[in-house]
Amino acid sequence: MVTIYTDGACDPNPGPGGWAAILISGDSQKEISGGEIDTTNNRMELRAVIEALRDIKLPCAVTVWSDSEYLRQGITSWLPKWQESGWRTRGNRPVANQDLWRELTGVMQTHDIVWNWVKGHSGHILNERADKLARSAIAFIDLPVNEADAAHVFTGASCAGPRGPGGWAALVREGDQEEILFGRELSTTANRMQVVAAREGLIAVTSSERVHVYTPSDYVQKGASMWMRGWQLRDWKTKGGKPVKNVDLWQAVADASVDREVIWHVAKAHLRLPESVRAWQMASQATRQ
Repeated sequence: MVTIYTDGACDPNPGPGGWAAILISGDSQKEISGGEIDTTNNRMELRAVIEALRDIKLPCAVTVWSDSEYLRQGITSWLPKWQESGWRTRGNRPVANQDLWRELTGVMQTHDIVWNWVKGHSGHILNERADKLARSAIAFIDLPVNEADAAHVFTGASCAGPRGPGGWAALVREGDQEEILFGRELSTTANRMQVVAAREGLIAVTSSERVHVYTPSDYVQKGASMWMRGWQLRDWKTKGGKPVKNVDLWQAVADASVDREVIWHVAKAHLRLPESVRAWQMASQATRQ
């Protein structure tokens, strides 16, 4: 008999993610974890269960504990219907995360599984432990910072208060060349400085057709990879019809991305990328000038 506690995490969602599982059999306890650069919280929840079941080498009676409502609904309600309909939803669309649901279906066959759900962040020791492991796994994700055929832009920003003096910086590495750009505005916001840093970093890339941008800002990563295309189609309006904030900067980011493949990564402080640290330090210095 094996008892498993699983959890998944993503910061931001979508973005870098981690998964973890604790396997208990008798007096033995084992912890496993991992992460992915570009994923979602739901995919990490599924990956945690898949890897835990795969880790069990012999057929077992297994009890799985998870705090994921997505996993709960999938197992108890959706999965049989998806299989019967050829992995199509009720609206005849392809099932999201179908690759992982199929993988989970396969690894489930070996075992006799009882599924249980626990409320997240309710003080359950092993659920909290799985959550901590999943979040810690994000810090060990290997970002493509050494990809030789691409340019790499690391950004940083700082602002004195909700609105006040602010600084930005971008460290650009292209081949063997490295350049650090920085500047400041007397009255600005942290979000604006983050977008300025990304814009200036992209403009500074001279020849590479593939660019990795590492930003600590969820606003920049989501804006560039998720929202910007919709803004363009709506003539730079939000879904609610309001003008996009910092539209001048976002238009410049869009222009600098033309004819290039730009991949946006969130590189928060806990990843401690040396180039990101340097960019933040330069931005902070610019703010104080």
